[in-house]
Amino acid sequence: MIIMSVDFGDSRTGIAVCGKAELLATPLCVISEKDFDKCIEKTAVLAREQRVEEIVVGYPKNMNGTIGERAEKCQKFSERLSELVECPVTLWDERCTTVSAHNILNVTNTRGKKRKAVVDAVSAVIILESYMGYRKNKGLAPTL
Repeated sequence: MIIMSVDFGDSRTGIAVCGKAELLATPLCVISEKDFDKCIEKTAVLAREQRVEEIVVGYPKNMNGTIGERAEKCQKFSERLSELVECPVTLWDERCTTVSAHNILNVTNTRGKKRKAVVDAVSAVIILESYMGYRKNKGLAPTL
């Protein structure tokens, strides 16, 4: 199944996709958009262009499992997005993905403007990899 993940942010939103075999999560782009509605529209357009069959939106719960302001905004984003696409939109716990993305970029020595440009896409890849792992463990991923 072609799955797209979204790391929604107020200024930059990272997008990653995987192919039908669900073997590899690949960064697609970063949407630089501060307008909430325009960001949703651009995400929906990408989903249609990529022929996505499911969208996974990062859901940044607090470390104690509670829902904060950021998670509420992501929930609203996913609800509005689901009105514009014909595939399911799933919220996926993304605690610590940004920290993990920064750690990966530290290892690759990615700094400055380049780091700022890609960190959200790397976070989207981490979200998608986590979701693909869940699907594989539950027997939902395609078998080759």
